[in-house]
Amino acid sequence: MPLYLYSLLFIMLTACGSKAEQPAANIPEIVAEPEVLVHPEGKTIAERFSPPKGYARVLQSENSFGAYLQHFQLKLYGAQVHYYNGAVKPNDGIYDAVLDIDVGNRDLQQCADAVMRLRAEYLYGQERYDAIHFNFTSGFRADYSKWRQGYRINVRGNDCSWVKKAAPSNAYTSFKDYLQVVFTYAGTLSLEKEMKAGSINDMQVGNVFIKGGSPGHAVIVMDMATHNETGEKLFLLAQSYMPAQEIQILKNPMNPGISPWYSTNFSGPLFTPEWTFQRSHLKRF
Repeated sequence: MPLYLYSLLFIMLTACGSKAEQPAANIPEIVAEPEVLVHPEGKTIAERFSPPKGYARVLQSENSFGAYLQHFQLKLYGAQVHYYNGAVKPNDGIYDAVLDIDVGNRDLQQCADAVMRLRAEYLYGQERYDAIHFNFTSGFRADYSKWRQGYRINVRGNDCSWVKKAAPSNAYTSFKDYLQVVFTYAGTLSLEKEMKAGSINDMQVGNVFIKGGSPGHAVIVMDMATHNETGEKLFLLAQSYMPAQEIQILKNPMNPGISPWYSTNFSGPLFTPEWTFQRSHLKRF
């Protein structure tokens, strides 16, 4: 075949091409709307955060610790976390909401202290005074029932003793003074030993991921949801940190699509914005 015919044939084939090579028609791309899990108008955890589609919030028994946490009041949407000294904590993908509870003006209410604060506030509100007790790192048991009788704790090194110093009172200001002493002498090491082992498969609202140490860390499960078909569980986490700061709902850095929810189906470590936990770190009161 003459050379000019080869050239003509090549031009015709190039111009025609296959259907797969033709420019696509101007069909608008369908983009799924992101699921809305955070509701700015919500005043409590249950109102602010919806479970993802297919999941239902795990309802808590009335007056239970779980119900107390699930319906905890939040600061207005967009609120910033403040340190005990009033400075603002930068939010580089760390938290999604701030609990409406004070942090005090001393560098005391850190991670384990925030967990103890929530537990103690719940029991105090229920007037279950005899159930409020925490261990110091030294092993001394600080019972609020003793404190409200007017006894105070005398600390000398690792030796602690009760001394009668005040009139009996269960006033809230006295209760807060008790907590300040607990925060001073207790921490992740003591709270980890005091709590019982938990199970991921049987996780409950109010359970705590805790790693004792200096430093250690602790975060508390504030809410949960379950998938309607698979039974997969999701949970929300809250923390304080160092230095002492307002308690915050954590974002999920590993799965932004369901953040701030976390799934119990994680393999390996549990990555939170400022700490990494193992499944064995789950504890319960």
